[in-house]
Amino acid sequence: MKINEILKLVIYKLLLIIDEKLEILPDSKYLKIKYYMTFRKKLNIDNPKSYNEKLQWLKLYDRNKKYTTLVDKYEVKKYVASVIGEDYIIPTIAVFNSFDDIDFSKLPDKFVIKCTHDSGGLIICSDKSKLNIKNARRIINKSLKKNYYRIGREWPYKNVKRKIIIEKYMQDFTDGELRDYKFFCFNGKAKLMFIASNRQGKGDTYFDFFDLDFNHLSFEQGHPNAPSIPHKPINFDKMIVLAEKLSKNIPHVRVDFYEVNGKIYFGEMTFFHYSGFTRFNPEKWDFELGKLINLPNKKERKK
Repeated sequence: MKINEILKLVIYKLLLIIDEKLEILPDSKYLKIKYYMTFRKKLNIDNPKSYNEKLQWLKLYDRNKKYTTLVDKYEVKKYVASVIGEDYIIPTIAVFNSFDDIDFSKLPDKFVIKCTHDSGGLIICSDKSKLNIKNARRIINKSLKKNYYRIGREWPYKNVKRKIIIEKYMQDFTDGELRDYKFFCFNGKAKLMFIASNRQGKGDTYFDFFDLDFNHLSFEQGHPNAPSIPHKPINFDKMIVLAEKLSKNIPHVRVDFYEVNGKIYFGEMTFFHYSGFTRFNPEKWDFELGKLINLPNKKERKK
């Protein structure tokens, strides 16, 4: 690598670090720098072709205010219930503004704690008597302080109210583990999905991609494929129907479900899978998925 290229990368890296704290760069400039740092090539925002490029375009130009509700882990439940029904909602035990407001004596023996505005700040408690409350406080408080919008300029998160939500602990006795079933939808049509397995097990999480005939697709992104291909969920066809109802009139969104003891539960809606900053292997799949996104007319762009 040439010295000029090394200096450029160093400067870009420093800009990203500073900007994630101070938010000094316009969204468009920040995304171009981060895209270059990730893929070592320019972001073609005027004529995007790949899936990752089109996600950056959608961040800048598809700004439906409803998306802020749909990424809020608490508020989205009301929307989902209104579209597909209460039966698919994981019960909420309580909602708090701060960790110190939680009265653990009033919680059941098993529960899940997470924040409404980010990804990753998660406490899965399968036995309250063994919960390290000090460590849980550290994780959740760190999550509450995180400005998730600044990390990838996923603008729907910018105005989500930061709260703590405690949910019912979900355990699948039929399969032994709680898998995620994540459907990629385009203007209300599901086109492909992946299964996230070994989420709470030892070692790496596995991602396995499938078309809607449940043929295993030969690519990886973010995580390796499982050693053996996961089985088809019992409610696969019903999940497709529900995902398409929830994604109606949205250019692109990923709709996630769980299957617990033969019953479907809604997980979340994700507008920018991996924030558009994770490589596909092989790369051709970045462009195959890119073909599935029909970009809408540009809307008002902030910054």
